[in-house]
Amino acid sequence: MPRTALNRALLTSLTALLLAACGGGDSGGSGTAPPASCDLAEQKTWLARTMDDQYFWYRLAPRPDPAPYSSITAYFDALLYTGGTPPFPADRWSRSETDASFNRFFGDGATLGYGVAVAGLEAVDDPRRPLLVRLVDPGSPAAGRVQRGDRIVSLNGRPAAEIVAADDFSALTANASGDVLNLVIERNGQNQPLSLTAAVYNLVPVSDDQVLTLADGRRVGVVQVRQMVSQANAPLETVFSNFRARGVSELVLDLRYNGGGLVSVGAQLASYVASPAVAGQAYASLLYNDKRQSSNSRQNFANLGNGLNLRRVYVLMGRRTCSAAEQVINGLRGVGVDVVGIGEASCGKPVGSNPVSACGRTYSVINFESVNARNEGRYFDGLEPTCLVDEDFSQLQGGAGDPLLSGALTFAQSGGCPRRPLADGDERAQAQSLVRPLRRSVREPGHDGPGSEREGGMLPR
Repeated sequence: MPRTALNRALLTSLTALLLAACGGGDSGGSGTAPPASCDLAEQKTWLARTMDDQYFWYRLAPRPDPAPYSSITAYFDALLYTGGTPPFPADRWSRSETDASFNRFFGDGATLGYGVAVAGLEAVDDPRRPLLVRLVDPGSPAAGRVQRGDRIVSLNGRPAAEIVAADDFSALTANASGDVLNLVIERNGQNQPLSLTAAVYNLVPVSDDQVLTLADGRRVGVVQVRQMVSQANAPLETVFSNFRARGVSELVLDLRYNGGGLVSVGAQLASYVASPAVAGQAYASLLYNDKRQSSNSRQNFANLGNGLNLRRVYVLMGRRTCSAAEQVINGLRGVGVDVVGIGEASCGKPVGSNPVSACGRTYSVINFESVNARNEGRYFDGLEPTCLVDEDFSQLQGGAGDPLLSGALTFAQSGGCPRRPLADGDERAQAQSLVRPLRRSVREPGHDGPGSEREGGMLPR
């Protein structure tokens, strides 16, 4: 059975099962009232009540005795669903953080860090690979000093091989402004020691827009979207106004490093792709647990003046394409847009959160799942690409040598996927290369979180 049909069947049967088990209804918002005090015992009582009321997997989650837990964060972790009930994997997405961290990212459009992200997942999957820099944030402490393709020799004196073997990239995450990261990189065969001082810097959610021309004269718009935060709306309007004015008839969205964000921003991006033809149709439906059915909602495609009205779009994607970024792919496919994915399968997060705050912490607990207009969702194994294309971190992202962008342009010109390179001319290597290793969740060094890349999540705002 095709995955979309299977997902649709599972969605229908399991949702019905959960509703039947509890009789439906809505218990109201009693769990969201703040605790009477910030005493640890009061916080635990509030958190248990909130999770029981709002958590998507509240029926499947453990209910440990709160007494042994010496911190609210330890108790929170103990309340999370641990897996074992297909099709749901263990909850690796619910998180808590300080209010300052949450508000900085989603309110101010800023983050705390050094601005360096590495290809850690790839190195852990294949330790023979060097640990390479894959991304440097513009305006960050690393900007102009570190570049994509640099090889990490050591971080704070710890050799890269040891970091990869331990799957521990926490050195790249700052805890406070002024923290210092000492790293050694290799570039052009020369080792270079560097010190970076952590700081708060503004996100650049939209960048690298360009218009290219195919051999047959068609114009291709290319744009990278890194975060689905409200600060993306104005530059997206500018970019798509330019694309429309320049007669763009093909579009490449680079979402390979987009960890998600606001549903509303993803819907806006998808509307620029396909409106006005799809205006008013369902982009995504957000479905809550059986206690919170009155919270179910639908986000529609907007009718945008600068919409390109396309029936096909090329999306550069991979294991870090997550949450609200995946929702763009799924939402467009739901209304019949041909989404040609170039790269790897996405991270697999068809669920999202309504964050709540208490005693200085924000809890982004999984509250809902997302489905498209065809009722397709639950892609916990990720959304598969049309063309499997490997990243080359030595090449400039969005540059002429970028294999993902080149793959999209090849497909746009020829209608087919580029051939993957063979290893030592062995045809068997071609077949073996099509088998993906098990993907880990997006837990690499990054911003605003202990040892994890800042996943924007999926927030219904």
